[in-house]
Amino acid sequence: MTTEESLRTLSHPLYGVQNQERLEFATSGCLCAYPEVIPKDALPLLGFAPPLDPAKLGDTSFCEDHGLFLPLYAGSMAHGISSHDLVLAMGRAGMLAFYGAAGESPETIEAALLRLQETDPAIPFGFNLINSPNDPAWEMAVANVYVRHGLHLVEASAYLFPTPALVKYRVTGLHRGPNGAVVAPNRVIAKASRVEIAARFFAPPPEKLLRRLVESGDITPDEALLASEIPLAQDLTGEADSGGHTDHRAALAMLPSLLQLRDECAERYGYALPLRVGLAGGIATPQSVAAAFSMGAAWVVTGSVNQACIESGTSEAVRALLANASQTDVANVPSADMFEMGVSVQVLKKGVRFAERASRLLELYKQYESIDAIPEKDRRKLEETVFRMPLEEVWDHTRRFFETRDPRQLEKAAASPRHKMALLFRWYLGQSSHWATRGIPDRVEDYQIWCGPAMGAFNDWARGSFLEQPEHRIAPLVARNLLFHAVVLLRAATLRGQGVILSSKDLRCAPLRDDEISKYWAFEHWNLPT
Repeated sequence: MTTEESLRTLSHPLYGVQNQERLEFATSGCLCAYPEVIPKDALPLLGFAPPLDPAKLGDTSFCEDHGLFLPLYAGSMAHGISSHDLVLAMGRAGMLAFYGAAGESPETIEAALLRLQETDPAIPFGFNLINSPNDPAWEMAVANVYVRHGLHLVEASAYLFPTPALVKYRVTGLHRGPNGAVVAPNRVIAKASRVEIAARFFAPPPEKLLRRLVESGDITPDEALLASEIPLAQDLTGEADSGGHTDHRAALAMLPSLLQLRDECAERYGYALPLRVGLAGGIATPQSVAAAFSMGAAWVVTGSVNQACIESGTSEAVRALLANASQTDVANVPSADMFEMGVSVQVLKKGVRFAERASRLLELYKQYESIDAIPEKDRRKLEETVFRMPLEEVWDHTRRFFETRDPRQLEKAAASPRHKMALLFRWYLGQSSHWATRGIPDRVEDYQIWCGPAMGAFNDWARGSFLEQPEHRIAPLVARNLLFHAVVLLRAATLRGQGVILSSKDLRCAPLRDDEISKYWAFEHWNLPT
């Protein structure tokens, strides 16, 4: 058996022995620690690595609580990019995925939820609940959909502070179990990159919001009382440099601080359940997965790479663009949902011109007080190259959208020319993501494709393998490769800590097909019935 094969045989111990002048590996044998009974033909032991099951990585209680076999989930991506098919495929493979509900209407979200519940109610899955400071009514309507239809897991993203919608979702249905402990039917996995925000999730829901919700009849007094004994979110994903909304945090610096906060909050509040922290952002190679678990992550989250898989709810044109991205082919642009707040998102810049056009809109917004104040030549250029229609027509589309979505925005625009300009610019920012997901051919230059450096790292790893081609990128297969090879690297690290250094050839970690992985790791019994 070669060194590479020995490392991959995860269910067997690995012995590194000295055979004459060579380092050799075996996956069976006996250890003897007493010199007086060592056989004459015994070989000196240079290093030992125990068996390691990918299912045991991280915090096994996370998988137990959420009904998973593997400690990895596919994070939500807006407008259904984290699609029905992605959620179904990951769930049936014993992992988790969150449907990308952000930007969708409550009716569309409700239909997607009912479809998943009817298709395969046994699989684990969740939906996204995104902070919407410009449209709290939408956020509450989505939370009500989840409560009404018994969705028991959400991924909460882009929150700076708890909101009534998030707190209502979390505390609805709180009751005491037979042993007296508080039972929370609705679970929240929060995403945060800052310690001060994470602390708000690990704290109980704010009393002032609980009082408001009781007064409005959204929760009962008993639910509000019990809420003081649970965290707003038991689970928190630390979000490092990623696609979409991001603070560009470095995982190596961020995760230790969040783990320390976890321990401090567990001691401060004395919860009956454990607090847990996972890691997202940059998770795209076996090395990054191995590093995350080595640092203490309870689970890992993939993001950008899922968009490049065949199950994602985007277009083939987008998947082709992502397959050619490098780590530096990303840029920051103003976000559509938080444009006036100055919040940015990270997007792909290679092969499109969206980044420069979106940045130009932000420059104009900062420089002028209204559309009419923008010089004529600049307005004409906007109409010709960005909007591709007269500004009056753009406003007509914008007005019709907000008449049904949020009429208060139109009232504000009538009183503030600058706000009207912001709504006009948000039309382009919002439509650009739809053009991308639908693959509109004559709008390729305007595609908004959320993407972090992880996409380029994944492409580097996949180059020269079958995963280099977009049509071969199957989300559960990608995830299994990441976890399988991460374990190989962790076993090698155990040997390295004993002075046994392996060659880069033995640690290639090239992507494998399922039939190749199954020679070393019997994962088939973890696939749920279809």
